[in-house]
Amino acid sequence: MIAYTVHEPELQPADRLDRAEELRFVKDGFSWATALFPPVGFAARQLWWAVLAYVGVVLLVTAALNALHFNSDLITLLVLALNLYLGFEASTIESWFLDQQGWTTVGSVMGRNRADCERRFFEDWLPAQPAINSSAKLGGGARRGVGGWPFGAKA
Repeated sequence: MIAYTVHEPELQPADRLDRAEELRFVKDGFSWATALFPPVGFAARQLWWAVLAYVGVVLLVTAALNALHFNSDLITLLVLALNLYLGFEASTIESWFLDQQGWTTVGSVMGRNRADCERRFFEDWLPAQPAINSSAKLGGGARRGVGGWPFGAKA
């Protein structure tokens, strides 16, 4: 089973279908791309600050450990351990960055694959969201019938 957390941006459209398109599904679990080469894994998730932070931290730590005359094999082992840790925490880091940008976690879902998870989530989420009246979406306010009376109103 695969698990996803679902996030919604701070400024979402009023229409529930437009809101559904803006949702972001973050896969929970180990990220091989991030574990093997963190800048690529973070860039694939569009986490540009994480790419910069990783490069900066690795450069600073390796420079400091080299200045202290640590064994280069130990430095390599420490960087590999950091990469492995980041592989496990990639989804948490992505969720944290979304949270910092004002996104809200609206739910979580489990399924066999991403399509199954999206279907399960939207089956529960869409009916709970308010539908937009087509006249309000067009900016016309309440629709008027014959004689200026709103549709459904009795004279």
